[in-house]
Amino acid sequence: MTKYLQGAAVAALSIAIAAPAVADEWSVSVWGKPRVFTSHIEKLNEILTEKTNGEFTLNISYGGLSSNRENLDGISIGAFEMAQFCAGYHRDKNPTLTVLELPFIGVNTLEEEVAVSNAVYATDAAKEDLGRWNAMLLMPSPMPQYNIVGTGEPADSLEKFEGMRVRATGGIGQAFQTVGAVPTSVTATEAYNAMESGVVDTVAFAQHAHFAYRTIDMADWWTANLNPGTVNCPVVVNTDAYDMLSDEHKAALMEAVPMAMDHYLAEYAKILDKWEGILAEKNVQKVTYSEEDLEKFRAAAAAPIRDQWIADMTAQGMPAQELYDTMMEALKASRM
Repeated sequence: MTKYLQGAAVAALSIAIAAPAVADEWSVSVWGKPRVFTSHIEKLNEILTEKTNGEFTLNISYGGLSSNRENLDGISIGAFEMAQFCAGYHRDKNPTLTVLELPFIGVNTLEEEVAVSNAVYATDAAKEDLGRWNAMLLMPSPMPQYNIVGTGEPADSLEKFEGMRVRATGGIGQAFQTVGAVPTSVTATEAYNAMESGVVDTVAFAQHAHFAYRTIDMADWWTANLNPGTVNCPVVVNTDAYDMLSDEHKAALMEAVPMAMDHYLAEYAKILDKWEGILAEKNVQKVTYSEEDLEKFRAAAAAPIRDQWIADMTAQGMPAQELYDTMMEALKASRM
């Protein structure tokens, strides 16, 4: 009997020695198709796989796990461990992040967008806000200022936006409303069909999305310098999933984020270099607004929408002024 027990112990020890270390495979919910907007997530997977010898990997799903408007809900119930979403898709679910979508903040570069996003993400208010969804903010998906593609006669003055249906979300939609446009909140994946069917007359996107969702293929004109703002689309992880990681895997994840962001910025630079050539190739007319028109737009949208946002968020018990000041201080610091 002792001999059998000794044999069983040796066998168990052999199995334990042969067994691989515990592996973590996280499901990641994004949408559309692989593109610059998701390049930091793809790069994160590459870095994690290499750093952990394949013991921590990401299984990235493009629309197979959830719709883009439901990704935060999926994170909250642990349906997947990581997801990307845009704050403007559901402003009531993530009110603190909407400060980053206010129009005419003055952000000029993707690096500045990263700086202001990370500053807001680091606040207790934002952490608590996303904590309601069992979510932890991991990294932004910075995008340049949105501009519009449209069909038909160009809106070459602010007056021509009167009654125009613009696909725009969040603060950008509010900004266009101040000049008489009708903001329509369709998701990125719905934009082409909405434009084709006439549900919207124009679509506001960053350059990569005009490529990815083919709205540039329908465009007759493009607003070169309207620059009303952008949307904020963080990558979040399920808090329980993060807490269950080993210390080594937590460290690998956090060390990989800056490298993934550097990759993202480099990839986006290629898109911006390519953009001018695509406009010429497709014979898309560039509409450039006068400084007088731009100043009118800013006067109508920037301060009133900002002040209303601060008043509304404060009434909901949020440190709205503090969030706004944090953002603006980070923007100033990023330029020093």
